[in-house]
Amino acid sequence: MSVHLNILKRTCYISLLSLFLLILLELSTAVGMAQSLEPVKLTLHWQHQSQFAGYYMALSKGFYAQEGLDVNIMRGGPDVRVGEMLKSGKTDFASFMLSSALEERAGGLPMVQLTQIVNRSNFLLAVWKNPAEGVSINELSDLNGRKITVWLQDFRAPYLALFASKNVQPVILPQYYTLSLFLHKGALACSVMRYNEYHTLRQSGLQDNDLKIFSLHDLGIHLPEDGIYCLDETWKQRPETCRKFVSASLKGWTYARDHEEETLKEVMKYVRKENLPTNRMHMNWMLHEILASIFPAKNDDWVFGKISRTTYDSVSKMLIQYGGLKTAPPFEDFVKDGAAND
Repeated sequence: MSVHLNILKRTCYISLLSLFLLILLELSTAVGMAQSLEPVKLTLHWQHQSQFAGYYMALSKGFYAQEGLDVNIMRGGPDVRVGEMLKSGKTDFASFMLSSALEERAGGLPMVQLTQIVNRSNFLLAVWKNPAEGVSINELSDLNGRKITVWLQDFRAPYLALFASKNVQPVILPQYYTLSLFLHKGALACSVMRYNEYHTLRQSGLQDNDLKIFSLHDLGIHLPEDGIYCLDETWKQRPETCRKFVSASLKGWTYARDHEEETLKEVMKYVRKENLPTNRMHMNWMLHEILASIFPAKNDDWVFGKISRTTYDSVSKMLIQYGGLKTAPPFEDFVKDGAAND
């Protein structure tokens, strides 16, 4: 009996030793993998929200790690100048609106586009349909000589292009980070994004019969929005890193499209961590709308993750003619093959 007991003890000892060695091997492998990942930073052009859900999912589901990247996603916002972050080397990649990126490039920042994420424009103009004074709003021309608010700097160009192309001359007041002036009827119209401020107005209690909505896209301002950018130097020195980052990011967006509920939960983690003044219903609306702007429907004329030469040339010409853009680089100099653009 003692012989059997000794054999049993030895078997248990060997099993425990094997398990311990296996755990050590797995830990050392994990540590080695973590040490071998290339650290990179992505700075968003606004605060954490569903607009950037694909990047969160690429990080959460390990798509960046699978490409050998250790990605740190940093928020943007009114206190963050993303162009300066790129210029100073504080971030490797950044999200920008196309119009904003072209303005940064024209201003001397040597940045390039790696992939176009949002292809359908979400810029809207929300107008009080029946104002207390003056004629009711039915056409864009009814805004001539009347007070409206438009965002400053980065998001101003599409509206200037709209008014110039339609020969409409409203009185433009600066719009900051709330819709208070519009809601208190200090202005007849305000600039909103389909996936964001428009839904905020609806959550404020406004109905269809209160508002007239002008879609810049429907009025001919076909302006792609969010994309991934880096310095030209980063592209030249680390092209494989750039391609890996784009590949994993696009995988993240595809996962977000196919798993909206899981994605919404991930978005809310970022929102709650930052204590942002939003809610799950609004983030759900934003996620649905932003995905519809990224992935083409049957009749849409864009390709996921790409901007065509025709679209780029058209946008550049429009922004130079109407939006105050001084100059735009040739397609080949600005749009790189991070996502195999054609």
